[in-house]
Amino acid sequence: MVTQPPHVLAIASAGGHWVQLRRLSPAWAGCRVTYVSTDPQLRSGVLGDKRDAAEVRFFAVKDANRWQKLRLMVSLVQIIWILLRTRPDVVITTGAAPGLFALHLAAIMGKRTAWIDSIANAETLSLSGQMAGGRCDLWLTQWENLAEPDGPSYSGSVI
Repeated sequence: MVTQPPHVLAIASAGGHWVQLRRLSPAWAGCRVTYVSTDPQLRSGVLGDKRDAAEVRFFAVKDANRWQKLRLMVSLVQIIWILLRTRPDVVITTGAAPGLFALHLAAIMGKRTAWIDSIANAETLSLSGQMAGGRCDLWLTQWENLAEPDGPSYSGSVI
């Protein structure tokens, strides 16, 4: 019987969150990878740079923040559809809202989840990062001073 490599869903908002997520890509070399972000133009960079992934896909979702309720709902529906369609084994995110949605939904589905809070949040965790903590298997901060026994862990250098 041939087993498929693990399927990683890597999701982040465009900008700094996306840059940090892409820096993590060597960690899932050899895996099937589905990338999700809020900027459809990022597709060409992902599909043109397959690295050592067994399979690479990309989906774009609606960009939204906490003040754009309707757009958040559209993004949520898109993420539900992507999770049901792709059935990942693990969801990894560096934030923000789309990553939080995917993380919570994946946890409900019994999938492994990881949140790596943005390097930009040196004084406090991001709002999404605070909300992610109770639902993820691995919760990391990139700042040692933000690590707490019941909060995110700090595991070394920043990405």
